[in-house]
Amino acid sequence: MAFMSHRNRLPPSLLSEPVRRIEAGPWAIELLPGCAYATRYVATQAGIGFAFDSQRGLHAIGSDRVHPFDAVPNGLAFIPVGCDVLSESPKGGEYLRVMRTDGVALIGDRAFNNRIDQQATALAQRMRAALLHACVEDDWEAWALALSERTTGSEAVSAAPHARITGNRMRLLDEFIDAGLDSPLSVSAMAGLLGLSEGYFMRAFKNATGKSPHSYLIDRRLAKARALMRDSTATLAEIAYACGFNSQAHMATTFRQRLGVSPVQLRQ
Repeated sequence: MAFMSHRNRLPPSLLSEPVRRIEAGPWAIELLPGCAYATRYVATQAGIGFAFDSQRGLHAIGSDRVHPFDAVPNGLAFIPVGCDVLSESPKGGEYLRVMRTDGVALIGDRAFNNRIDQQATALAQRMRAALLHACVEDDWEAWALALSERTTGSEAVSAAPHARITGNRMRLLDEFIDAGLDSPLSVSAMAGLLGLSEGYFMRAFKNATGKSPHSYLIDRRLAKARALMRDSTATLAEIAYACGFNSQAHMATTFRQRLGVSPVQLRQ
């Protein structure tokens, strides 16, 4: 997944969720909402990205060859300075972008994406929660530095396990989940869709995304709820049921647990 500027996304007037940005010391951190985008640029500084959602589209990274991409959820990415980037997606996805602004180069000369790293995931989720709901105890410089360290060294390796979910299967699974979010979805149904045993499916899914199918399903429900809050006038209760939550209260509890902010606060 390439880095994108909010200038290439939909006009702010069409978004109830804005681009959230903070500058802390030598770092600039942005949380980009999930929406369609198209961008092309040459990176004037290296940057780190983290895809919270599945994303699909076309890109050319450091090359003149444009080809389809599939960004896995919880995928860490890195774009080195000077890299020529073209990327576009009809739906996009929520994305965290971290850059240094003091001219100090980040280590690395190769672009990558879809790197699954548990520590990077924890850091990105903490930073997202803080961008959605600021707190005086937020430690942005430490978080940004720690995330940058996950893009270098032998500890951060791309996931290539024997049991894994391919991009085509992940796309099929996303379509199945999105079509059935207003009703209960079981692991057995998801595994059956792909023709896999439940045990193999759960292992392969965790290897591919860094999270369990249950946790991923919750994230998809939250993503759809946020999209409906942004793009519709439906009440929060209507949105909760449309996304498979038992009630508006259940949705609110999940929002606070996962995002650190309530639906009412986010919509306001």
